[in-house]
Amino acid sequence: MDLGISGKRALVCASSKGLGLGCAQALAREGVSLVMNARSDGPLDAAAEAIRADTGADVVTVAADVTTDDGRARVLKAAGEVDILVTNAGGPPPGMWSDWDRDDFIAAFDANLLAPIALMQALVPGMAERGWGRVVNITSFSVKAPIPVLGLSNTARTGLTGFVAGTARQVAGQGVIINNLLPGIHDTDRAAALDKGVVDAQGGSIDAARAAREATIPAGRYGTIEEFGATCAFLCSQHAGFMVGQNVLLDGGAVNATI
Repeated sequence: MDLGISGKRALVCASSKGLGLGCAQALAREGVSLVMNARSDGPLDAAAEAIRADTGADVVTVAADVTTDDGRARVLKAAGEVDILVTNAGGPPPGMWSDWDRDDFIAAFDANLLAPIALMQALVPGMAERGWGRVVNITSFSVKAPIPVLGLSNTARTGLTGFVAGTARQVAGQGVIINNLLPGIHDTDRAAALDKGVVDAQGGSIDAARAAREATIPAGRYGTIEEFGATCAFLCSQHAGFMVGQNVLLDGGAVNATI
């Protein structure tokens, strides 16, 4: 399927590895030029060079922390007029509800709520003026089925979901389509860290912890960044123009819900 986005320009956040990298790879293969962002320049530059070699795409890299005003300003200056925005950030650390104080919540909000909102506020007006745009926010299946040990993530990402629910419907008539992509467990560093947390708390081996988690997923495995990226690319495509403010689960069936 031709996604109809060759020649578009995308900003993909946290794209040096994991789900963000999968999205950047998929968009580049569709002929999209990229602005890739992550905090560390070494892994970011390596990922960008691999994408250039694989696809021939034009790729600009900006190593910066988008949760800060300065970092966000640098990314936005490099991005210029983009047609596609993919927001993404690593999740806050796990714990129990009684562990977190105000500073912990503020850090989670900065990364998983306020930074994506600030990027949308900066870039969506230009998309609307030009009559076309796509925004995909990578959130989590926890907004559908809260994960007790990820209360910081549950809280911040659900807040972003509420913001998108209203905003998406205000800008759809101007050709700007905003949706959220909700990953379950994918084979990333985040999954490895969660498995290690289980081992640290309960003992056993990483392999056993992974097998136990895979047994809770009807698909029987962790997702791949490639299939995640392909879904993201579709949401950024010309074919997604009638999908407005949706929360798209990509979790191997882990969330057991009728709707």
